[in-house]
Amino acid sequence: MSGPRRALIVLLLLTCACQAIELPLPASPAPTRSLPTPAPVAAAPLPAARSDAAVADDNLLTALYQRVAPAVVAISVYAAPEDNAGQKRGSGFLIDDLGHVVTNAHVIRDAARIELVFHDGRIAPATLRGADGYSDLALLQVDAAAVAGLTPLALADSNTLRPGQRIIVIGNPFGLSNSIAQGIIGATGRQLPPALLTDADLPPDFSNPAVLQLDARINPGDSGGPVLNSAGEVIGVATAIRSATGALQGPGFAVPANTLRRVAPELIERGSVRYAWLGISTLREEDGFSVAALVDALGLTTNKGVLIDRVHDASPAQLAGLRGGAERVMLRGVEVCAGGDIIVAINGHFVKNLDELLAWLVSYGHPGDEVTLLVVRGAETLELPLALGARPRPGDGLPPADCPAGP
Repeated sequence: MSGPRRALIVLLLLTCACQAIELPLPASPAPTRSLPTPAPVAAAPLPAARSDAAVADDNLLTALYQRVAPAVVAISVYAAPEDNAGQKRGSGFLIDDLGHVVTNAHVIRDAARIELVFHDGRIAPATLRGADGYSDLALLQVDAAAVAGLTPLALADSNTLRPGQRIIVIGNPFGLSNSIAQGIIGATGRQLPPALLTDADLPPDFSNPAVLQLDARINPGDSGGPVLNSAGEVIGVATAIRSATGALQGPGFAVPANTLRRVAPELIERGSVRYAWLGISTLREEDGFSVAALVDALGLTTNKGVLIDRVHDASPAQLAGLRGGAERVMLRGVEVCAGGDIIVAINGHFVKNLDELLAWLVSYGHPGDEVTLLVVRGAETLELPLALGARPRPGDGLPPADCPAGP
């Protein structure tokens, strides 16, 4: 092959090779358009009145805590006098200048040694003056010099409380000293049996009345601490939490201040409390057997009061002539003794249910007191004088209260 022809073939091959590996250029990107940056939106300021109210609310809680907290103590309870075995914790608060401190009976139960830890970190030994399992209240004594300069907490009238009112709880949850929490009163007039509060050995026939239900959680270590109103007055003593699972969930409860006002002097004086006793049994309102619920079923002539189911033998009620039911009937699958008297007032104080009657007896009644009961018996209204007795002691048992067999 001649030289010129060979050069032509090589040139053609190089041209084809170059065309075979040539890649297309990428398309030009589309032009982009920048979005405008949004202007920052300023939060609308609170109206001045609302802002001032919020600040005032904060200031109220802060000032209340600073004023009240020094009178609140942490309580350490030991099962042995010399060592720290079996330690339990709770809370308490000072009620006078003499060194009397309130707490729960279940906090100090089985205590061999009790120590109080004050707001400033001081520790002082305390002795037990008295305890009452029915109310779950106990009184401790600390040397008066240990409380010098501290302001005792004042008690409010717990009978004036209403659901929805603000509450403040100061205590020592889980050993964390002087913690504050707030909430509202969820309900008033609850009844709690002593077995739920503190002592399974006490008879379940007698409940703690007028108990406050709280939406603030009562944690271990809070028990015995004060529940306060917005003025810093004690409206109750934090005592328990009701839980269906055993977990720390459920409403909290507080023993009302009026119960403390009634119980404290007797605990200081004699170490125990004597409660007034009528000697009647009645149906549980919680089970749907309130007087209002039974008006139609039993043909009652009033829708408020305490319907007597049975009267105990040789009791103050029997001696006064009160009558229990005279006929056994079935209501909602439960046998009840129908036809008994209905107590509607005691010493001129009208009661709409058992809780209100018990609350009056706990707050104002003493064994031996003469009272007047207003009673509805069928279509009649009677006034019956009655001498209050003393509640039977644990282990004594209750006298029998039978219902006639009926026709």
